[in-house]
Amino acid sequence: MKTTLVVMAAGMGSRFGGLKQIEPLGPNGEIILDFSIHDAVKAGFDKTVFIIKKQIEADFREAIGKRIEKMTDVEYAFQDVDHLPEGRTKPWGTGNAVLSARDKVDTPFAVINADDYYGPKAFQMLYDYLTTHEDDDLYRYVMIAFHIEKTITENGHVSRGVCQVDKNHYLKEITERTRIEKRGAEAAFTLDDGATWTPVPDKTPVSMNCWGFTPGFLKVLEDKFPAFLDKGLKENPMKCEYFLPSVVEELLKEKRATVEVMESAEKWYGVTYKEDKKSVMDAISEMKQQGVYPEDLWK
Repeated sequence: MKTTLVVMAAGMGSRFGGLKQIEPLGPNGEIILDFSIHDAVKAGFDKTVFIIKKQIEADFREAIGKRIEKMTDVEYAFQDVDHLPEGRTKPWGTGNAVLSARDKVDTPFAVINADDYYGPKAFQMLYDYLTTHEDDDLYRYVMIAFHIEKTITENGHVSRGVCQVDKNHYLKEITERTRIEKRGAEAAFTLDDGATWTPVPDKTPVSMNCWGFTPGFLKVLEDKFPAFLDKGLKENPMKCEYFLPSVVEELLKEKRATVEVMESAEKWYGVTYKEDKKSVMDAISEMKQQGVYPEDLWK
């Protein structure tokens, strides 16, 4: 069965201060995305679709595309930023990003962020699920969850989808928390700009936008987008976002889908802030020394 990896890479890395998707981190100049594509190809994915902004296409192709195209089929989709309200520069969010790839994807597909490291196990679990499950009377999706304590940085706050999972490992609810920080020994989130904090216990599963979907999900995104846009333009035109997890949660509430949650105990790595760079570089170097990755990823 053919499968596609969809990579959300339209973000310009505002907190990091640059196009963080092409920041060299490995000893041979690799970026985080090199390791994700390597892991996905090794797991069995046949094609990669990069979702980018049109403005960064030349840089992205030069820094990433030329290298990746030697190993797997590559296509590009562009997240539209031409029809935003006056004064808004940020696109409509992750759901809109994936929707922009609808003409490039006709197989079961995984979705990841460009600037997060997920580890080989995550891609193998995604591939194995996508090639053994299909929709029946319900949409059948999968999410790879990570433990909260392994997904936070020492250098600032992060955004995570905090998950509630039932005893059969199916997603019950996912709540987007846009400001989670390490507070003492545990992570915690705030809803009032830091006035109060709510702890998030260790081992709490969180979403890192590591999903597996059947092709029909693209039609769901298309069908639900107009209602989001109508509501968002009235209530919060400058900041509203069409979050991928929110669309999934709507389907769960409508009893139209199931999402099997597979937990990974691997550590997340990412460069959310410039100060994160050294720890990621050290981790990559160590993984190469341990044989997790070959010295030359693409040889």
